[in-house]
Amino acid sequence: MMEHCRIIDLPKHADPRGNLSVIEGGVQVPFDIERVYYLYDVPGGSSRAGHGHVELQQLMIAMSGSFDVIVDDGYERKKFHLNRSYYGLYIPKMMWREVENFSSGGVCLVLASTKFDKADYHYDYDDFAAMVRRRDAAESKP
Repeated sequence: MMEHCRIIDLPKHADPRGNLSVIEGGVQVPFDIERVYYLYDVPGGSSRAGHGHVELQQLMIAMSGSFDVIVDDGYERKKFHLNRSYYGLYIPKMMWREVENFSSGGVCLVLASTKFDKADYHYDYDDFAAMVRRRDAAESKP
């Protein structure tokens, strides 16, 4: 799944009065948008997320400032540094994510493919990685 995590270059319409970017579900984002939320006023040294999802897909955007997103598919980890409001990080389902290293004034906008579902959140990394491996083993059986 790691190969599916990627930066999406959002359209940027430059104008002397200010730039405009457009995001449409199923167009720039590979899913229909069901929920939008944002993280802000994150104290220095704090991290957010630290969980995995089975079904949820997300697009994370640094609307202001910067932060790092660490994604993990149960086998490998990769870090993305987000610092431009016209780049979004696509995170497919079955991925663990951590958000850290927020700059002062950093704002993380998240577009989500599903409404909140507590059952889709997994907070123990070892359990999440084991679930990924069980799924992969079951899918590889003839």
